[in-house]
Amino acid sequence: MFQAYEVAPGGQVSGDIRVPGDKSISHRAIMFGALAEGDTVVNGFLEGADALATAQIFRAMGVQIDGPVDGRVVVHGVGLHGLKAPAGDLDCGNSGTSMRLLCGILAGQRFGSRMVGDASLSRRPMRRVIDPLATMGARIDSHEGKPPLQVHPVAGLKAVDFTMPVASAQVKSALLLAGLYADGETRVTEPAPTRDHTERMLTAFGVQVGRDGATASVKGGQALRATQVDVPADISSAAFFLVAAAICPGSDLILRHVGMNPTRIGVLHVLRAMGADITELNPRTVGGEPVADLHVRGGHLRGIAIDPAWVPLAIDEFPALFIAAACAEGTTELRGAEELRVKESDRIQVMADGLAAIGFPVTVLPDGMRIEGRGGEATPFAGGTIQSHGDHRIAMSFTVAALRSRGAIRVEDTANVGTSFPGFVDLARQVGLGVQVLG
Repeated sequence: MFQAYEVAPGGQVSGDIRVPGDKSISHRAIMFGALAEGDTVVNGFLEGADALATAQIFRAMGVQIDGPVDGRVVVHGVGLHGLKAPAGDLDCGNSGTSMRLLCGILAGQRFGSRMVGDASLSRRPMRRVIDPLATMGARIDSHEGKPPLQVHPVAGLKAVDFTMPVASAQVKSALLLAGLYADGETRVTEPAPTRDHTERMLTAFGVQVGRDGATASVKGGQALRATQVDVPADISSAAFFLVAAAICPGSDLILRHVGMNPTRIGVLHVLRAMGADITELNPRTVGGEPVADLHVRGGHLRGIAIDPAWVPLAIDEFPALFIAAACAEGTTELRGAEELRVKESDRIQVMADGLAAIGFPVTVLPDGMRIEGRGGEATPFAGGTIQSHGDHRIAMSFTVAALRSRGAIRVEDTANVGTSFPGFVDLARQVGLGVQVLG
């Protein structure tokens, strides 16, 4: 479906809002609830197309799932070995998280299955998951390393001690989930910290997860016990509003109940290093995950060399952070972020092309970007038309950019925004952005 945004130039951001639930946690709540014994109640579930695709996949494998209704879902678990062979393809839609984590779960089943996705997902690399799972005995066929994926039943999986060449929470999670079906203890060592939602939530479901430095481990055969999951607001969704407030002097915004998992708050590290005024209010722990309310006041940002250690902690937030860097004084440089090139789009090149289209050229690097900020100018951007290539994070980032633009910004191909961030347009309007939906 064709859809575009026309975003009026200028403005300020203010208000008190809560963005939708965390997508990573919503996916896992469905998956682990399905594999658990008993009924798992999920509150704050993200009712976007990606997380709903995960729910539909488990329904297709015989799991009864009630809801979502106002963010509440009840998953009637069937146990680790209770899934049934699906009658047809398992459609992951646009969700790479669904497909990669499911590789780990499906590899251990006694039945075969076939996973498909939309045009965007069908271009994304899957060997990073398929190859390490093969060392455990899994048999997964692909189309030149890309979806669709055919998962074959095997007699059993064997535990491995695997060192990941590239930091990836999805690969780590797939291996740990396969490890539940393996004989022995599966150990996964990561070269840099990545989000640990899988380890935290498996623990909440009663699974013993080991942690020794950079190595996470799980012993096969452990049962999951149903629990209650309270999904915090998604910091990746909050990031667009964090940037919107930070780049506009005079802005004043509160974001409620935001997930503050240490493996996810790279966006806060980067913005604070740039001089953003962000205060954490009412910090607390909910279901094993830290949350807080974030108070952001607009001001003046400065360019920085982004610490490589922050890259995996902010990998999904860099499109929005590129907008912040353009509005800062001085040079911002990002290196070590090759992963951005294999997301829903090549986010380095697509962001560079989009910035150029609104009068802001940047230097593209093989593994990042160099941005000469124009923070001294009230309107660093000229306005124009952006091609988002169906990438929701690109579309939302350029929506925010209109706050510091001389002319309107038209963002093409925005239908996928609703898959990851339902209600984005309404919240954007609520805090002061002039967004009009076209088509």
